[in-house]
Amino acid sequence: MSRLLPALASAALIALSPLPTFAQEAAIYSSMDAVHPVWAKEAMVSVQEKVAAEVGLQVLKDGGNAVDAGVAVALALAVTLPRAGNLGGGGFMLVHDAKSGETKAIDYREMAPASATRDMYLDAEGNADSTLSRYHGLAVGVPGTVAGMQMALETYGTMTLAQAAAPAIRLAEEGITVTADLADSLKALEKRLKAWPASAEIFYKPDGGFYEPGDVLRQPDLAATLKKIAELGPDGFYKGAVAEAIVASVKDAGGSISLEDLAGYKAVIREPVRGSYRGYDIVSMPPPSSGGVHIIEILNVLEDYPIGFLGHNSSETIHLMAEAMKRAYADRSEYLGDPDFNDVPVAALTSKAYAAKIREGISLNRATPSASIKPGDLAPYESDQTTHFSIVDKDGNAVSNTYTLNFSYGSGITAKGAGVLLNNEMDDFSAKPGVPNAYGLIGGEANAVAPAKRPLSSMSPTIVLKDGKPYLVTGSPGGSRIITTTLQMISNMIDHKMNVAEATHASRIHHQWLPDEIRVEDGGLSRDTVAALEAKGHTIAVGSVMGSTQSIHVDADNGLLLGASDPRQTGSATVGY
Repeated sequence: MSRLLPALASAALIALSPLPTFAQEAAIYSSMDAVHPVWAKEAMVSVQEKVAAEVGLQVLKDGGNAVDAGVAVALALAVTLPRAGNLGGGGFMLVHDAKSGETKAIDYREMAPASATRDMYLDAEGNADSTLSRYHGLAVGVPGTVAGMQMALETYGTMTLAQAAAPAIRLAEEGITVTADLADSLKALEKRLKAWPASAEIFYKPDGGFYEPGDVLRQPDLAATLKKIAELGPDGFYKGAVAEAIVASVKDAGGSISLEDLAGYKAVIREPVRGSYRGYDIVSMPPPSSGGVHIIEILNVLEDYPIGFLGHNSSETIHLMAEAMKRAYADRSEYLGDPDFNDVPVAALTSKAYAAKIREGISLNRATPSASIKPGDLAPYESDQTTHFSIVDKDGNAVSNTYTLNFSYGSGITAKGAGVLLNNEMDDFSAKPGVPNAYGLIGGEANAVAPAKRPLSSMSPTIVLKDGKPYLVTGSPGGSRIITTTLQMISNMIDHKMNVAEATHASRIHHQWLPDEIRVEDGGLSRDTVAALEAKGHTIAVGSVMGSTQSIHVDADNGLLLGASDPRQTGSATVGY
């Protein structure tokens, strides 16, 4: 690393002249006021919605472990955060078992129905029709959440599914107090939800009016579905009346999920992807998530640069991060897909040797145009409204879980009589290889539609280990920006020595290869830093805030749990005891 310091320092002075020197620029960020995390001694839960966070904490206080609490939180979020919490979607759970020291990944990503075909989203002219993949019955993938929660409990939990579902049943029956956040989201999504009578009946008043903050929202149909799941396990969802309601509603919306598709759904336990960064072990979600692979790929590239010396969000640091990010996203477009259908070159993409090859093509002074970047020559081969939670229990077990309906409220379709909002996750497939999806992500043949296939995801539940024990449990929603948001949480703590709250609050940047621009949060960078990046050839695009991390730092030295919920989303909470 030391061999790069003189070159980087010289490059900084050249690139910034007559702009502020590196030292002057770095000083802008060194004066940041300290932000303090929530702390606890025994256990901690960090969730995007406060009521669900309290549900998880109570499970821990009652003697449940991190997985018990995680399942209770996931089911509660289906009631309290309906735009992302779900029964009708899917996701990924990373579980660290303190006793064995093992970390495993539970893949409960949605699957394409048996009727799916490669060209099902193309119109008569052969062009991708986004309406079919986003706002139509054909957009709905076979949901995985219920199966995933049962697998987590059977493998790592101490509670039954009925016990874990009890808080969610109570919340759905008795009703939840509508928050400003929930009221605003229902107003914003009025057109999509009111297009489907079953959804309008649940989320709007009988006269079509809005629920306002302080009103009580009851979901009796969802409560009845949760009771069936509590009584019968996954069969209460994937078979019988609930399954029939899902199939009928999807069919009425033009789709073709069958009872056989639902009955045949299986969650899978996978080996996580693993890497190392400056003495820490990075454990994250494997394919069909692209997140873990590319977090490790980017960190491998950055490891040989003195990121801590260059400073948080200095132009030099951002330049190097953006150059690494764009190359990783180019690789994503070519190589990533469902590993049950494709030979994904995980080992090659996450190797230190490949990172060294990438660094050879990175200039310290100039941005590389994305048009000249192609996916690496290797061996064979989400939504903004996702939600994440992190949990650590008193025994050191940890859960990092990210799940979603894809868009806010998914397809907008609710299974009539079952109260289950249905995903539009099929849009995460490449409807036409080379054509961007809703998040601007380019996909290739590896992510083409096929029956029983799981679409590629950016969801990146991650656990960072130090000496084999959890150091940081983190993750985020944010569609294509999940990967870079999670990456920056890790770098902020390891490279820049921030506490978990400072790392959470810090301004974020993002580059995803195409479009060829660095997206920055409004007000996140100084004018001088923007000018320095533009002088290097970068295009800067100012956008809204990115991500909603829910993170827990295990401070082994002091015997504390330190947590932080992202202020970018209202209503989240980190709680512990």
